[in-house]
Amino acid sequence: MRRGEYSARSITELYLERIEQIDRSGPALNSVIEVNPDALVMADRLDEERRGGRTRGPLHGIPLLIKDNIDTADRMSTTAGSLALQGSTARTDAFVMQKLREAGAVILGKTNLSEWANFRSTRSTSGWSARGGQTLNPYALDRNPCGSSSGSGAAVAANLCAAAIGTETEGSIICPCSTNGIVGIKPTVGLVGRSGIIPIAHSQDTAGPMARTVGDAAALLSAMAGLDPRDRITNQGAGKAQRDYTRFLDPDSMRGARIGVARNYFGFHDRVDVLMEEAIEVMKELGAVLVDSRGKYEGSGFEVLLYEFKDGINKYLASVSDDVAVHSLCELIRFNEFHSEEEMPYFGQEIFHTALEKGDLSNPDYVNALHKVQRLSREEGIDATLRGRRLDAIVAPSAGPACLTDWINGDHFMGGSSAPAARAGYPSITVPAGFVHGLPVGISFFSKAYHEPVLIGLAHAYESATRHRRPPAFLPTVDFG
Repeated sequence: MRRGEYSARSITELYLERIEQIDRSGPALNSVIEVNPDALVMADRLDEERRGGRTRGPLHGIPLLIKDNIDTADRMSTTAGSLALQGSTARTDAFVMQKLREAGAVILGKTNLSEWANFRSTRSTSGWSARGGQTLNPYALDRNPCGSSSGSGAAVAANLCAAAIGTETEGSIICPCSTNGIVGIKPTVGLVGRSGIIPIAHSQDTAGPMARTVGDAAALLSAMAGLDPRDRITNQGAGKAQRDYTRFLDPDSMRGARIGVARNYFGFHDRVDVLMEEAIEVMKELGAVLVDSRGKYEGSGFEVLLYEFKDGINKYLASVSDDVAVHSLCELIRFNEFHSEEEMPYFGQEIFHTALEKGDLSNPDYVNALHKVQRLSREEGIDATLRGRRLDAIVAPSAGPACLTDWINGDHFMGGSSAPAARAGYPSITVPAGFVHGLPVGISFFSKAYHEPVLIGLAHAYESATRHRRPPAFLPTVDFG
């Protein structure tokens, strides 16, 4: 664009054409739930600014896709993939959207997701929503893209956008990025404002960038971070957010770094273990010191999620417009029962029922559970391991190769390491680490709160030395030949 070879409009047109060719027809990934009818208008406006000598930064005119649980104050709906919110348009942008618009991004559309961010059933299938259908994995179309940011992961991998925004409560950025062979950053909770994002749990929820390179993810994180006046937790990050995370993209970042190897997250797949051992050798060659570690990094946090979901979803639904069908968790449950053929053809809503039975956030059971999970994951978990072994970061396999999409039995993941950082509210980043039978596998780097600069440096150094990512071939199934 600087050289005049492309414009925001021409790039946006190319992406819209590719969405039509690959997502709507061809392999029909089904990763984009809605295209922004005003995308080209946005692009034209940004091109006019560039011609006038004004550029807002590295995202000026760059087309992005946004997960469909993030409010956009435009003609697109925000539904979390549910028919109950069909046609729900936000009155105001989510904080993340405000930041991206200010940075000059072109909003291409919304991505499909695991309905209600995968917090409806214990037997759910990732990447499926009643509104959007099933998102496919672009590396093998019968394989699952993982969730809940399934559409964002598949769309970035398939080059349907320059980058995308996902959200995570526990694994919903890290797993789809690993499974779709891309980079994902799950920021420290409090670095990125959550106002206007359909919630699961305020102690763990965050939005984050999903991109094809660490550099692109760092540029996107730079635009997203900041104080959100509608999200008090961002006050904890005052003065800790970096204006430009791309300045930490140093290929020599491994030299002298001490990295813990979380061996207790190995062993669920022999070929994944081989990839991790190869990654460890690369890090040693780059000058890092690798230290085996088997620390326990988390306690069970599901009880916390149930309480916080009930509180958060009732507040969000109470705020939507009057013409939307539901305004509480109770009404949502009744809607799904009444529309069970469309909403529950494969799995139910037992998590909704369990959450509905919980009390409010003053309940001692909730308070004690939250204190326990944060103590075990933070001071007695990640913090203790980093301090005791004098580590800069910890590494582990992000997830296994993609499982088959199975609407009868639901997801069947083998293993992964997203839980420690998620429950602590600490940052993690996943980077492609290789392939198992043509299916991508990622490696995760995680550390203590607000150590995104350290993780970005380490991840970039590893990525620069390995360059494992390769574009998907949209195979109908795994090629064992």
